[in-house]
Amino acid sequence: MARLIKAAGPMKMRDPMEDGFAALVRSIMYQQLAGAAAATIHGRFLKLFSDGLSPTAVLALPEGAMRTAGVSGSKAAAIADLALKVGDGTVPLDDVDSLSDDDLVARLIQVRGIGRWTAEMFLMFQLGRLDVWPVDDYGVRKGWALAHRLKEPPAPRALQVEGDRFRPYRSVAAWYCWRAVDTVLPV
Repeated sequence: MARLIKAAGPMKMRDPMEDGFAALVRSIMYQQLAGAAAATIHGRFLKLFSDGLSPTAVLALPEGAMRTAGVSGSKAAAIADLALKVGDGTVPLDDVDSLSDDDLVARLIQVRGIGRWTAEMFLMFQLGRLDVWPVDDYGVRKGWALAHRLKEPPAPRALQVEGDRFRPYRSVAAWYCWRAVDTVLPV
């Protein structure tokens, strides 16, 4: 890892969005879409909210409004489910600091369209949590293999154990694994 850290330089996380709800909606919106298409649909979706995006505003949309903006039926259902679960407190975005990473992941994955990976990315990039180890992320697994000169990426279970040595800064280790994949290290 030392040569990877030297090659990549200091860790630089992107700035979080101003609103956790908006960040999760954006994550749902961008799933399985090319960046340009997702950006276009997301932009049309945001225009539906003259007073700003909020769970209440999403739930107040007329039937079919998201579809007219180009949002697929499954994504519209996921966004509506997120709005419902934020509203009923299942996903307490106003009080995320009171929850552990595991508790917050458990709550987030109850939302249709949000899996463990999306929840972990939210913890890392929106909340700035430093001890997230996304072992199911292929980029992290591949980066680990590159950094340790392995022929194959480790299985998630094996990588889980490897991450223990980086507690409480596993997010930092994951970030450097991604940098390894971004051709920081020679293959």
